[in-house]
Amino acid sequence: MNDIENFIISELEPYEKYGKTIQENGTKLIGKAIHIAPLAWLHSIYKGLNEIEIKEVESDLNTEIPKEYACFLHFSNGLNLFNTTLSLYGRRTSYNRISAINARQPFDLKTKNIHERPKKSKEEYFYIGSYFKDGSLIFIDKITNEIHRTERDEINILNSWSDFREFIESEIVRLKSLHNENGTPKNTEETTTPKNELLSKNKSLWRRIKGKFK
Repeated sequence: MNDIENFIISELEPYEKYGKTIQENGTKLIGKAIHIAPLAWLHSIYKGLNEIEIKEVESDLNTEIPKEYACFLHFSNGLNLFNTTLSLYGRRTSYNRISAINARQPFDLKTKNIHERPKKSKEEYFYIGSYFKDGSLIFIDKITNEIHRTERDEINILNSWSDFREFIESEIVRLKSLHNENGTPKNTEETTTPKNELLSKNKSLWRRIKGKFK
C-alpha cells in the first residue's frame, strides 16, 4: 500500500465500530448512517481496478487517466465520504437500481468527463469528483497535476490543491472535523464544501481597505 491508501484506511477505520460489510462485488461499506436513511452508510470504498480495467476506462474516455488518480483507482474504484458529501468517481458497469443496493458502485467518470463537461473546460481537465451540497466539481489539471474545485456548469475556480494527495488528505481531515464521532453533523447549518478561497481573500482585502478609512 502507498501512503494515500494507508491514510484513507486509518482515517476511516474508527467508523467501523458503527458497522461494516463487504458486498458481493467487493464494495466495503463503513459506518451505518441511519440518521440519513435506513440503508445509508457513511463511507464507501469500492473494489480497486486492475490494469486491464484501467485501460478499458481510458479507452471509454478516450484519454489517459492522470497517474496519481490511476494509482488511487487501483486501490479504490472511486470513494464516497460521509455518504455522498464528497464523492470521487470511478468505473461504473451497471445502473440497475435493485442490484445496486447489494453491489454498490461509484458515480461514473464518463458523466462529467464526456456527457456533462462544464463550459470552458480545457482538454487537460480531468474530472474526478463532486460535492453533494452545491454540486461543485473536482478536476485534475493534467499539465500541472494540481487539483481544483470549480462550479458545476462552468469553469470558475473556487479552491486549489497542489496534488491529489494534498487534496484527499486535507479534505478527509476537514470533513471529519465537521462531524461527530458517529458521523452526524456537528452543525447542520454549516456548509460541508470548502470555503471559497477567492471570496475569502476578497473579503479580507475589503476589511483591510475599510480599516484604512476608519
